[in-house]
Amino acid sequence: MLLRAYLERIGYRGPVGPTLECLRQIHLRQVLSIPYENIDVQLGVPVDGDLERIFEKVVVRRRGGWCYELNALLGWALSEIGFDVMRASAGVLRDQRGDAALGNHLILLVRLDQTYLLDQGLGDGIREPIPLMAGAYRQGPFTFRLATTSDGYWRFHSHSFGYPPTFDFRNECADEPLLAARCAALQTAPESNFVQNLICQIMGLEAVTCLTGRVLRIKSTDGVSKSLVSSPDELAETLDRVFGIRDVEVPRLWPKVVARHDLLFGDKQADQIEVTGM
Repeated sequence: MLLRAYLERIGYRGPVGPTLECLRQIHLRQVLSIPYENIDVQLGVPVDGDLERIFEKVVVRRRGGWCYELNALLGWALSEIGFDVMRASAGVLRDQRGDAALGNHLILLVRLDQTYLLDQGLGDGIREPIPLMAGAYRQGPFTFRLATTSDGYWRFHSHSFGYPPTFDFRNECADEPLLAARCAALQTAPESNFVQNLICQIMGLEAVTCLTGRVLRIKSTDGVSKSLVSSPDELAETLDRVFGIRDVEVPRLWPKVVARHDLLFGDKQADQIEVTGM
């Protein structure tokens, strides 16, 4: 695994060293360059935290991944550069689901002049690191918030239309067995959103583009535009053109995508469809 190859993958050409500007730029370049996606889960390909597997998938084959992969890769790269990186367990929607949510998300905390929160693993979140301090953080048209809870957690609040809207975490080292168990469950449990739905997302500076099954949405503060992917060829073209994903078995993926779409939306037109969640 070569750091140079990772930096080329995200298009970073600036100075490399443990500085705040380097941290900011690498986080930004990764979230703008690498898609959040669960195609392997949809195809039944096992996903784990093995860094060599993740590197080969995301850097060499130019795929994307989910939090257990993308934040793991980001953490590795930053450690190679010389940053003090800590992996932390988080709970998406813990405010609704309680402690059962813990471990369903991996985030990073980096100690520099102060501690910073980093996260690409939700597909639509912070574009740059934010300090681990309570307050509001404006990034382009988006405002994110950090607050503390009465039971000793930090709570991250996404922007006005970001999903998921919250996750909770503590400033402590990740419970690695818990993360591994939750990673396994989320890719195998029939009720898992990741098992049920194809999800691909890529962040922009002022928008996020989301493919949920056949529904392609571009979401921004100006609203949402929607269209439907209508064939295997169009799905392959969309994955390539929008998300930079080419190395997938679209003929095997398409029937599952269609069956799920028909179950949820039937023959509705794109402008009649409301997608909740990712």
